[in-house]
Formats: sequence, C-alpha cells, structure tokens
Amino acid sequence: MTTLLHISASPRGEASESLSIARTFLDTYREIHPGHRVDTFDLWDGTLPEFGPDAASAKMAVPAGREPTDAQTRAWDAATRTFERFAAADAYLFSVPMWNSGVPYVLKQLMDVVSQPGLVFSFDAERGYAGLLTGRKAAVVYTSAVYGDGRGPEFGADFQRPFFTGWLRWIGITDITEVEFRPNLATADADADERRRLAHENAMKAAQGF
Repeated sequence: MTTLLHISASPRGEASESLSIARTFLDTYREIHPGHRVDTFDLWDGTLPEFGPDAASAKMAVPAGREPTDAQTRAWDAATRTFERFAAADAYLFSVPMWNSGVPYVLKQLMDVVSQPGLVFSFDAERGYAGLLTGRKAAVVYTSAVYGDGRGPEFGADFQRPFFTGWLRWIGITDITEVEFRPNLATADADADERRRLAHENAMKAAQGF
C-alpha cells in the first residue's frame, strides 16, 4: 500500500497557516487516492528522540570497532526506529513555517536524527555524498509571516527553503513540489486573503498532480 507521511513542524494547531494549507492538500489527496495510507508525524508530540551524547557516541563507536554501552545502544535504536518510520513512506508532505529566517528546531532535530551514513546517505572519497532515499517524492508547504520575495532585507532572509529543499535533494528526493504562503504581517497587507486563497488553491493542484 502506498503511504504518504505528513510531517508537521508547526506547534500552533488550528492557528497554523502551514497546517491549514497542508490539510487542504491532504483532503484533496485522500479524495483522489482513497486506497492510500496517510500517516501524520507531529514533531511536537514528544516521540521524536534526541540525538545527544549517547547517540553520537554510538554512531562513532561501531566504525571505530568499539562496543557501544547500553545507553548508547538505546539511543541509537531510538534514532533508527525514527528513520524506519521515515523511510517506510513512499511520499512526503512537510508543513514548514519559517522561524527566525530558518526552520523550526524540531525539524532540524528530525533531520539530524535520520541523517546517518548507510541510512539516508553514503559517502565516497572521490564522488562525495549520495542520497539513498531515491524513488520518493515530496510536497513542502512553506509559510512565513514577515519575509517574502521582493521585500527588503529589513523583512528578513530566506534560509528556510534553500536549507530544507537542499536537504531533501541531498538524501535523494528530487521530485519536489512547493507551495508557499508569505503574507506580510508586519504591515497592513491588503493582499493577505488573496495570497491565502491562492496558497490553498495551489495546494489542491499540487495534491491532484501528486
């Protein structure tokens, strides 16, 4: 069965613009693909493991020929279980609000947990990195409240989309669809409602072609 994994990086629930647009995508997707499985991973639900000292030590212990401690093994097992849930999907939907010109820290945490050699990438001394999660596709909902294309640097910078889309390509996912909603909430934005309508319309179109 085809599985679509929705990964939510917003903690704002019903008030979240990125989640609202993602719901429009998912409603359309379910109508078109009633036989597909849709799984949701709320990165704020407390199940995302840390990748701290024990996990980092376990990562380095095995290649160095050392036996990991029990604590290190438990931490590494938690990381690999998260990877297995992530890698079990055939397609992804990410809802990604902009935080401080970048992505929420829990999304970076997920990236750090699953980005392990032999899991999402391989490395060759001559050819460099190669992503291992090929044959999958992703849709990403990017939102921001102040930054937007065409606004001056005083309204922020975009380290959100280049960083996250770059990571997707790095792990082997090159079929990427993006939906954006970037109203300017720092000033009176008369076009905000129209921008929102277009974002939801683009989400429906993206789901129809996904």
